[in-house]
Parts: sequence; structure tokens; C-alpha cells
Amino acid sequence: MAVDKNNNSSVSDGDIIGTHIQIAGAGPAGLAAAITLAKAGRKVILHEAKAGVGYRFKSDLQGIENWSTKRDALAVLNEQGISTNFDKIPGLQGTAFDAWGKAYEIRSREPLFYMVERGPRPGSLDTALLNQALELGVEVRFNSRLRQVNGQGILATGPGATDAMAVGFHFETDMENGFWVICDNKLAPKGYAYLLIMNGLGTVKSCIFSDFRKKKVYVQRTVAAFEKLVGLRMRNPRPHGGVGNFRIPGSAIHGRNYIAGEQAGFQDTLWGFGMRHAITSGVLAAQSVLQGADYNAQWQRAIGQQLLASVVNRTFYAHIPNWGYRWFLRYATHNGDAREFLHHFYKLSPLKRLALPWSKTQYKSQYKELECADESCNHVRCRCSRLAADDSV
Repeated sequence: MAVDKNNNSSVSDGDIIGTHIQIAGAGPAGLAAAITLAKAGRKVILHEAKAGVGYRFKSDLQGIENWSTKRDALAVLNEQGISTNFDKIPGLQGTAFDAWGKAYEIRSREPLFYMVERGPRPGSLDTALLNQALELGVEVRFNSRLRQVNGQGILATGPGATDAMAVGFHFETDMENGFWVICDNKLAPKGYAYLLIMNGLGTVKSCIFSDFRKKKVYVQRTVAAFEKLVGLRMRNPRPHGGVGNFRIPGSAIHGRNYIAGEQAGFQDTLWGFGMRHAITSGVLAAQSVLQGADYNAQWQRAIGQQLLASVVNRTFYAHIPNWGYRWFLRYATHNGDAREFLHHFYKLSPLKRLALPWSKTQYKSQYKELECADESCNHVRCRCSRLAADDSV
């Protein structure tokens, strides 16, 4: 195993072409791809532009959703060969509030999601995946921004645009473990506000899908709302924020390279639960390298319908006012099993298929990266069209 924290090279070394698979990005998608390749005996060099894993999040709490498949998410990860040796607690019951402060109990017979910590700390999801990769002999190069891939590689460098933004605080607390959600456009336009508590740590955020310039206002309103509704108590709060990019690519292949995770746009367009999509796409990209399979066909078969359903869900959710959220919360919690409800809600039903053409006209990602007509392009983020334009001046 090898970790290089001071490698600043931006292009692959000539002596490794054809002998190593190179991966750009050490998030869940890139690490999952590296793990899968290393398990098959391939030599892997993983490039990460930051000084370590999880620097994009700097430690916060998130959720691995457990409703998109009937099988438990942890069982699926283990089946994919991905370690689940990270700190986690199952989300079995919590509370949602509408804009008028009415509480709706969220209950599930099986975990609705698994709360995990992101970032570089011990016990986090990112650290667990890094440790598994290192144990398998993956060479990890931090402070290494890969700009071109000479040979076949996997690109997983994260979001390329801001379609949503989650901003708030990560903090210490004496509150008991739990999760709370508020659906109120005054706190989080077209999104939701949330509070997660796990083992003395907490994250409170406003997840907004529009009006990003007023993010500080929405965070202030979110904190005040949770203080009033659940007695939020924060110690040593640290400001925290991140962006998300949601889209369904026409192709997730760029030249000879496969694109995984948020760089491809693989996220839940409705609420931004994307870790499972990221990991699955990383595994599928690696398997396609190993087997010479059609990567586009693989991810479309595995997560394509879920992505399409989430676009329809997002379109309707973004068009309803606060009273619509109230109706949705009543409907979602009336049968007492939120996981079962969301499992059906995330299916591409016949009605959603009919709504899909309209939904595609209503939802547009902010992703503006230049398309490249050069099939031999090896840039991690395509610059060919821009370079051609510069050369013509």
C-alpha cells in the first residue's frame, strides 16, 4: 500500500501507461472503483486534488438511503465488495414538520437510512473506504490533480455545477441521537431543512434548490426553527456547506474513460441522496474496465429508472407551495412505514413515465461543461473545445 501526500503531478507518468488504471477523485465513487479493480488484481493509482479524503465535507453527518432497493443498503454494499466498517446508526424513527410547525412522525420497520459521518475523521465513511483501498494495495496520491489520463481511467472528481446547495453548521451537542426534517420554502426553497444527531455530533442545514444568494438568511431561519421546535443545542458550531449537481448524462463515457459519481450527475434529483448511486457507479465503472462491458448499459440498468423517477419527483416537488408539502407529509406518513412508501415513490410508475417528457422540459441542470467531439480526448474535465477556440484567435 502507498500514500503520497505531496505529489503535485498533474499528468500520468509515462512508465505506468498500460500497467496501471488511473482514477481521478477519492470520493465514494473513485474509492469504490479502486477497491473493485484492486480486488481483481489490477494495479491502481488514485489521484486526489485535496490533502486527504473527505476534505470537501470537512466532517458532517449524512445519510445512506435504504429505500431504493428492497434489500438492505449495507447488504448491497457488502455484495458489491465495499466495506461497511464505518460508524453508523439506523434511522428508524424521526419527525418531520410542515411550515406551520405541525409534527409528523416518521417510522419504519426497517432502517429508512443509515446515518454516517463524512470527512477525514476516524470512523467516517470516507476513511473506511480509504483504509480498504490501501489494504488492497491501491496507490493513493493526495495533492495530485490529474488533468489527463494516458490510457483507460475512471473520472470521479465530483460536481461540476450547483443545482442544489446544503449550508449550515456541524457541531458538538448533548442531544440524543435522532433526525428531524422541516419542509418550508421560507427555510429551504424547493428543498428541506434537516437536523441529524449521532453520538454527540450534529449537523443542521438548509438544503436549497434556488435563491442561493440568500443562503445565510435561510440558515439563520433554519437554526431558529429547530431551536423552537426541538430545542436545538449547539456547542462549537462550525460553518459548513456544499453543492450538488444532478443530471442524467446521455453518456457517461468520455473518450476511453468512464465517468462515475457526481461528475456524471448520478444523484437523487429530488432530495440529493447520492452516496449509493456514487458507489454503485464506481463499482460498475471498474467492472466495465475489467470485463470490457458496456458501461452506459450497466449504469442505466442499475440506476437509470431511479434517476428518471427522481427527475419527475423533483419537478412536482419544486412546483408545490407549503400547503402541498403539508399534504405530502400527511400522505407519506399515514401508513406508518416510511421506507415502504419511499420505495414505491422512487419507482418509475406508468404515470411517471407519462410525466417524464414534461418533467425533462421543466428541470434543467446548471451543468455547462463543454461537450467534446474528439473520441480520443483524455482530459479529466474536457477543455478541447475551449482550446480550439483559443487557437483560432
